[in-house]
Amino acid sequence: MPRFSDKVAIVTGAASGIGKEIALRFAAEDGVPVIADLNFDAADATAREIRSQGREAFAVAMNVADETAVERGVADTMAKYGRIDVLVSNAGIQIVKPIVDLPFADWKRLLAIHLDGAFLTTRACLKHMYKAKSGSVIYMGSVHSKEASLLKAPYVTAKHGLLGLCRVVAKEGAQHNVRANVVCPGFVRTPLVDKQIPEQAEELGISEEDVIKHVMLKDTVDGEFTTTADVAAAVLFLVGFETNALTGQSLVVSHGWFME
Repeated sequence: MPRFSDKVAIVTGAASGIGKEIALRFAAEDGVPVIADLNFDAADATAREIRSQGREAFAVAMNVADETAVERGVADTMAKYGRIDVLVSNAGIQIVKPIVDLPFADWKRLLAIHLDGAFLTTRACLKHMYKAKSGSVIYMGSVHSKEASLLKAPYVTAKHGLLGLCRVVAKEGAQHNVRANVVCPGFVRTPLVDKQIPEQAEELGISEEDVIKHVMLKDTVDGEFTTTADVAAAVLFLVGFETNALTGQSLVVSHGWFME
């Protein structure tokens, strides 16, 4: 029996990459993904792709760092479906620069998308989850929630911050049967990571092949990238775990790059 029959999940940044894979997997188990993305045309294309497979999906335009846009997207979801069972806070960007060369505007932009976005979408969804006495919030962290890397000060800071937000949501949400957890992937070969490879090669003065082998994957057990399917499986496992026995936790999906 499908795990998520008729449950509604808002997935941010779901027009591509990890978010899209989560939406596809959720729909495959009879859930209803809401594709929330800054790029509405791409979000709508993903929703249409899912509907073409005989599943339900809905697209909303959402800049997660814009309070009005977040509230509107959540309100549109409630108007259409009358419920929000799951939030997957996945939208994010990457900026690769040494701290001494990092413009303050870039620092603020990255933290706004990762942290303000997580806060705004959480706050908007929680009030509906609390009324329903049920819900699951998943934050897309990273191995960088646990470790630091060169050239990624705002990203590492933001991903560490999501652990704190998750733990507070887990404590505040418990009395309303709302759980919160973080999935922490290693390097996943998405457009976000593909963009980093030449950037890091230039900053570090090494080849792109060396960035992959000796920076990104050097501490994995098998020299392999994590896949979007790996991450989606971890997200759906946490969403499907229906008791407070598993809340306020982080699950690392990284081919052994980071072990707890």
